[in-house]
Amino acid sequence: MAKQSVLIPVFVFAGIIVLLWFGFQLSDPHLLPSQKLNDPVPDFELPNLMQADQTLTAVDLTGEVSLLNVWATWCPSCIAEHGELTRIFETTGLRIIGVNYNDDSKAARAWLKRWGDPYAFHIVDESGTLAIDLGVYGAPETFVVDADGVIRYRHVGVVTQKVFEETLTPLIQNLKDAS
Repeated sequence: MAKQSVLIPVFVFAGIIVLLWFGFQLSDPHLLPSQKLNDPVPDFELPNLMQADQTLTAVDLTGEVSLLNVWATWCPSCIAEHGELTRIFETTGLRIIGVNYNDDSKAARAWLKRWGDPYAFHIVDESGTLAIDLGVYGAPETFVVDADGVIRYRHVGVVTQKVFEETLTPLIQNLKDAS
């Protein structure tokens, strides 16, 4: 009986080591699973940041391949990412749609005036309901949406030039070629 009680902590410790070993095998911590991949963008009816009297819906995300970028003024990483989004829009003309997440609309408009506006339009998600429906963990997150409004890829964190060129561009080109 005494030998069995000595073995219990050894097995528990070995189990913890195995779990940690598998946990550290993630090749990219930004690759978080998404239940929304290959599903249409969830239905919503939310205001346009720049035209508060205009209501936007999931239908507004159809028609062409787009990036759906979740951002906020309180997000320091969003400022770091903003220059790259501007470069992407200016060099490729790719439609980028903003989801202003859990933010103050007045502050968001001032932020865009200061940093520039590469977005085709902005969905005001003041209460975070669209972000929740998308499965967003926090800002920034970016989704590649095909011309039919279906989510094809999710990137968690800052979109850098490397991420855009190595990951997003081939996917976007394939989606454009297919449509």
